[in-house]
Amino acid sequence: MNKKAVGRGDALEETAREEGRRARKKAATRRALQDAAARMFDERGYQETTVKDIAAAAGVTERTFFRYFPSKEDLIFAEVLDLVPLLQQEILRRPAAEPPLTAVLNSLVTVAGGRDAGLAILFVDAPPRALSTQAPLTHVLTDFEDGIAEALDTRFTHQTPDVPPARRALRASVLARASVAAVRSAMIARAARVATDPGHRLVDDFAAQVEEAFDVLRAAT
Repeated sequence: MNKKAVGRGDALEETAREEGRRARKKAATRRALQDAAARMFDERGYQETTVKDIAAAAGVTERTFFRYFPSKEDLIFAEVLDLVPLLQQEILRRPAAEPPLTAVLNSLVTVAGGRDAGLAILFVDAPPRALSTQAPLTHVLTDFEDGIAEALDTRFTHQTPDVPPARRALRASVLARASVAAVRSAMIARAARVATDPGHRLVDDFAAQVEEAFDVLRAAT
């Protein structure tokens, strides 16, 4: 190999390393903004926390914040969507004998417990009615439901291969959307509690809150 070719190879490797460093830095900044937002929403409340507050807590400027998220609401939506692949992986890891609703519930609790900020960004005083627009939220919730349905359908495919695919898909879809309804109900109940008790903003009761909502769901099935 001639020196020119070696030089080009070294340059390409350095470019790849630099792109990797930039990607890691961007991912770290994005995560820092989301974690800062979750902490501040929990401490101050969604409405009382500004973009400027979040940026300062993450150690960046407001301008940097807007390079990652068009608005405070978009940060919430991005946080929800980031959970989808993690939740899918966890649902697929659950024991095959575990009932589907139980698998979804346990997966939600596991994913929440595995994050620094948990699911604070969902379970403080920022329910759907606190957001200024419904359209993006509807899209995000649909994606969340679809992600759960896809994972459940995969479980059903392995567990009941003789059931027609359309029937498996319908079952997965119904259970996924019912699960999200339970989570949303827990979120709304959480927000109501915060409204009457502003000092109660910690999310350490996440598991109990969502388990209670799923108990209601299971009792009706």
